[in-house]
Amino acid sequence: MSSLIHRLVPTGALRDLAPKETPRVTNMELFFDLVYVFTIIQLSHYLLEHANWLGALEYLTLFAAVWWAWNYTAWAANWVNPDHPSGRGLMIVLMGCALLMAVAAPQAFNERAELFAVAYVSMALIRAAYMTFVFRGQIMGRNYFQLGAWSAISGVFWIIGAFVEPARLALWILAVLIDYAAPYLGFWLPGQGATPMSSWTLKGLHLFERNQLIFIIALGESILLLGGYLVSHEIHVDTGLAALIGFLLIVTLWWIYFVDLAEPGEHRFEHETDHTSLARAGLAYAHGVAVCGAIVTAVAIEMIVAHPHDAIHAETALIAFAGPSLFLLGCTIFHRVTAERLRGLYLLAVAALAAWGWACVGLHLHGLWLGAGVLLIMAAMAALGHRKAA
Repeated sequence: MSSLIHRLVPTGALRDLAPKETPRVTNMELFFDLVYVFTIIQLSHYLLEHANWLGALEYLTLFAAVWWAWNYTAWAANWVNPDHPSGRGLMIVLMGCALLMAVAAPQAFNERAELFAVAYVSMALIRAAYMTFVFRGQIMGRNYFQLGAWSAISGVFWIIGAFVEPARLALWILAVLIDYAAPYLGFWLPGQGATPMSSWTLKGLHLFERNQLIFIIALGESILLLGGYLVSHEIHVDTGLAALIGFLLIVTLWWIYFVDLAEPGEHRFEHETDHTSLARAGLAYAHGVAVCGAIVTAVAIEMIVAHPHDAIHAETALIAFAGPSLFLLGCTIFHRVTAERLRGLYLLAVAALAAWGWACVGLHLHGLWLGAGVLLIMAAMAALGHRKAA
């Protein structure tokens, strides 16, 4: 058995890096991310088709699982060399699980609940088991064993929820809470204690680059939805104007993230010694919120472009508010962690977005007005934030 484990999970699959060397992002990691192009499309379409309170809660639950699966895989690739035959095999297996999650997502709360839950839990347990064995005899092996134990605990609720439809949403939300709470509890186990953050020897710049790439993929969904609608419909003046508003809104999200936040974040990772604590809050959690906001913004753009002259319904206003607001909240957390100060401008923008959405519904304004107001607020944040950063 030990000989088989040594062949399948050799310790040589770990990256061989100098103490201050940053791992490069490999082609295998980029290949893995291709699944998430499809996954994000599935999630945005799910929210489009379930634009109500229940649908939004289901979307958030699915997104939380999808994001955590990607996040833990990105962390694993920080240590495992994806170009090593064993590491490449791991990435391909995890990629297959992620693809099954994406295929199941549109019917995850119906006939494909079992497929989604089994794919997610399998991905978590396979990844944790591989990392435990590849780090055998090291502190990181213990760390991943405890992480795997927490994944197994949450997995029980994922699997039970898949087979108990009346309680599915509640059980899956509980499973998400367990998954997301685990790192802050240090993956504590009875008799084992917690895993100190200092024992997770992370290379933060590599993970920061991975998060930037997945954010680009999330923005790409806005381009795909916008372009897909324009290809299949006639382009009139109002449609063209709404599309221009949507395109410029995508640009403002890119601008705020890459012009206002990316450079300070990279600087902090270059000079910070505790990359693990910084990455946990600034990447695993903050970037999850920002990426979620980018996907919801894509849905808002689609709804506005499809109905530029229709009076705004509450669902459209809420999604148009929620998308940019989640993005800004994620950016706020990231800036608070990396710059160690609160970016009050972003919180002010969230309040302005809420007021504008409420006004559009109350005054029965049409979609062009809603989109123009959201764009104005976000463009102001891009301009003022860049000036403040400079």
